[in-house]
Amino acid sequence: MDKPIVSSQWLFENLNNPDLIILNTSLKAITDEKINSNEKIKNARYFNLKNNFSDKSFNLPNTLPNAAQFELECQKLGINQSSIIVVYDSLGIYSSPRAWWMFKTMGHQQVFVLNGGLPDWIKNNYPTEEVLPQQFKIGNFKTQLNSESIKNYDFIKSNLNNKNEIIIDARSSGRFNGTTPEPREGLKSGSIPNSLNIPFGNVLENGKYKSKEELTKIFSKINPENKNLIYSCGSGLTACIILLAGELVLTNKTAIYDGSWTE
Repeated sequence: MDKPIVSSQWLFENLNNPDLIILNTSLKAITDEKINSNEKIKNARYFNLKNNFSDKSFNLPNTLPNAAQFELECQKLGINQSSIIVVYDSLGIYSSPRAWWMFKTMGHQQVFVLNGGLPDWIKNNYPTEEVLPQQFKIGNFKTQLNSESIKNYDFIKSNLNNKNEIIIDARSSGRFNGTTPEPREGLKSGSIPNSLNIPFGNVLENGKYKSKEELTKIFSKINPENKNLIYSCGSGLTACIILLAGELVLTNKTAIYDGSWTE
C-alpha cells in the first residue's frame, strides 16, 4: 500500500491478518453522541492519546511523549516491529491522523488511517464489539525518532520570515483571523505572522478525506512549490489532519509545530 489511508472494506478483508493491529484513538470527551462510545471495531485496542501517549509532565496539551515512553506504551498494547497498524476514531477523521503522525515520527512506516473511522465501519455493517478492559502480550516495538518532523517554538520564531518554510494553520478562519475567541480560557486570538490558513474541515467531507482533485485544488492556493510545510493548530492535534491531507497529494517535506498556538 502506497497511500496513508485505507477503506473500511480493506480493513474488513484483512481482519484475520496476524500482523494487523487496530487502534481506537477516539477522544472520549468529544465522542459524537450518535456513535456509541462503548462500541469499537472488532479486535481494536485503545490508544489513549490524552494520557499514555502525551507528555503529562509538559504544561501544554497533546504534547508528543519522548521516544522511551512511546515505545513502552506501544509494547504494552502488544505492538511489534512487524505490526501493520490501522488507526481510527469515532468522529470519522479527527484524532486518528495525530496517532498516525506519531507512529511515523517514531519510525514506524506500516501505519494507516481508516478513512471514515467508526461511523463508516458501522455504516457498512462490519463487526463491532463492546469496549472492555484488555491486556496483551508485551510486544517488541522499537522507536527510531525522526526529530525533523517536529518543530518547536524557537524554530518557528527564528523562521518567521524564511521564504522556504510555509506555516499552515488548521484552526477555523475565525480563530485564525482573531474574530472568534479561542476555546482555551485566557488565550488571545490571532495567528502566527506570515502563516496561512487551511481550516481542517475544508479537507473533509462526511467524515472522510475529499478526493485527490479537491485536495490538490485546496493546496494549490498556498502555492507550496518545493517549500517545507509546517502544520500548526491549537495544540498540535488537528494540524495532523491537514498534514495527512497534504501527504495524499504533495511530496513536500513536512513537520508539526507541536506546541502550536497554545504555546
